[in-house]
Amino acid sequence: MSTEYRIGLVGKPSVGKSSFFNAATMNDVPEGAYPFTTIDPSVGEAYVRVDCAAPEFDEECTPNVGYCDDGTRFVPTKLVDVAGLIPGAHEGKGLGNQFLTDLNETDVLVHVVDFSGTTDLEGEPTEDHDPREDIAFLEEELDQWYLGVLEKGIERYESGYTTEDDAIEEELATQMSAFKTNEDEIKRLIRRTDVGFDPDEWDETNKLALAREIRMATKPMLIAANKMDTPEAQANYEEIAADPDYDHLTIVPCSAHAEKALKSADKAGVLDYRPGDADFELTGDVSDEQKQGLEQIREFLSAYGATGVQAALETALFDVLGVTPVFPGGANGLGNERGEVLPDCYLIPPNATAEEFAYSLHSDIGDGFLHAIDCRTNRQLGKDYEVEPRDVIEVITTN
Repeated sequence: MSTEYRIGLVGKPSVGKSSFFNAATMNDVPEGAYPFTTIDPSVGEAYVRVDCAAPEFDEECTPNVGYCDDGTRFVPTKLVDVAGLIPGAHEGKGLGNQFLTDLNETDVLVHVVDFSGTTDLEGEPTEDHDPREDIAFLEEELDQWYLGVLEKGIERYESGYTTEDDAIEEELATQMSAFKTNEDEIKRLIRRTDVGFDPDEWDETNKLALAREIRMATKPMLIAANKMDTPEAQANYEEIAADPDYDHLTIVPCSAHAEKALKSADKAGVLDYRPGDADFELTGDVSDEQKQGLEQIREFLSAYGATGVQAALETALFDVLGVTPVFPGGANGLGNERGEVLPDCYLIPPNATAEEFAYSLHSDIGDGFLHAIDCRTNRQLGKDYEVEPRDVIEVITTN
């Protein structure tokens, strides 16, 4: 069971996607207001926040990876800045084929959208562009990509390669296995779309509806409403967030520019800022111009609670994808044989059981699983116990 998640940054060129990536990872990938600044995907380490469990045990943790700041654990995850996308990608236009290949290596998508409306669908400068078009075009591109793969499965099913005993969900699960789906999920999604199990009765509308359901289940998406430090973006956000047509999407207002500025100033010792916080403290000398810029950022933080970059990553991972953070511990003390206290925080799939958590630690631990112990209550947990966020668990194993 994999415990390394990859968040994919997607969207058309020139919307601030690379700026978002740099703000989240403090890497230095090229930024620019022209198409295809990003050609190959950039992969960096970002962090998501988890309330550390150590203070509840009157302990101070010693993380192996990431870090802890005043009771907030910053747990590393992979962030992938996928190559720029334009309409027609599913037909190979632009960097389409490369985009789709790279995108399929990710688990959840953050669609960075320029809510200020200053870039058109090709990523060229413009005015008064409707962000709704950007949201729609990416969903449509992905739906058409999935539809193409779905239709190949239908063709194979109808071509005689399968036996009479084979069900359509089996063939589609095989054809679409690259999307990390399976027969049970396909069967559930067919029922949800109410298209029936006979593909001979599916019309183009049915096929597209099923492709969309499979896409939404296997590539869940969040919208990062970027450039929200502009009045135009704020007006667009108010309208779109209130529009019931977008109830199926989570939209997080953000300013990648503000996050990068604050992290850079913190690194330079000019101010004290913790990623995701709603304020910062000036600690060094700044020019009047810099102070004015920082105060504008402070106003944005006051209005929206944060820059939104951390919130977008965490909402994508914990809420949209449903990942569960869990601490391996010991019922008789949180320290390991090296004296490290809660050195690890694992990010595991939603609804994972105690036995599955054991396998995420090591296959041998899973193979020898006897039971687990809740380190807060010393309660014994069976293999089918569904792990909850921030559980501290000791696994008892024969190995």
